[in-house]
Amino acid sequence: MLKSCIYRGVAAALWLLWLAPGPALRAQTTNVHARWEESIAAFEQADRTNPPPKNAILFTGSSSIRMWKTLAQDFPQYQVINRGFGGSQIADVNYFIERVVLRYEPRLIVLYCGGNDINAKKTAEAVFQDYRTFVETVGARLPNTRIAYISIAPNPARWSQIEQVKAANRMIEEHARGNPRLAFINVFPHMLGPDGQPKADIFLKDRLHMNEKGYAIWKDVVGEFLRAEAGK
Repeated sequence: MLKSCIYRGVAAALWLLWLAPGPALRAQTTNVHARWEESIAAFEQADRTNPPPKNAILFTGSSSIRMWKTLAQDFPQYQVINRGFGGSQIADVNYFIERVVLRYEPRLIVLYCGGNDINAKKTAEAVFQDYRTFVETVGARLPNTRIAYISIAPNPARWSQIEQVKAANRMIEEHARGNPRLAFINVFPHMLGPDGQPKADIFLKDRLHMNEKGYAIWKDVVGEFLRAEAGK
């Protein structure tokens, strides 16, 4: 019987080794995220020079956060940290979550990400699942931290993807509605004109990223949410 147990144990160990990703696959997975290593290292260097406070409001996600240069100026009544890195998908934020989110121990996380995911041909369901991974990871380490998700924004450059954008927003909004730790900040309708199309004058020439008029809209909508949060 002892021999039988040993054999079963060895077989199980070999099975797990077979399932485990090999060095090539692990390297490939790591290399997918390597393009942001310089940006993440720059955050860490900035933290060493000027350590940010704990219990602040952390903004993270893709280029719309990274390019929000007036973030601290727009919300002077709050301690805010900007840890956006351009071109990122939610999976990238999850990969670097220890270094760009958890280490700061924020009281509130404002996440904007998902548009690049859909542009990379991910489905709305895949975006939602990556968002849930983010929520669960934060919850396991920082159970008292709130998470607010800024809806994926409409823009002229990616208007052909709008149905997937709407679907992802809808799933995330519905999920947030049932969880007191979560919130959904809906900037989507505020960025559309009377014709139901994105307002042309709130974007840069690339028709993707916002100009100062676009960020003024976000300042109003996000600011309203932050004021409501402060009043709780």
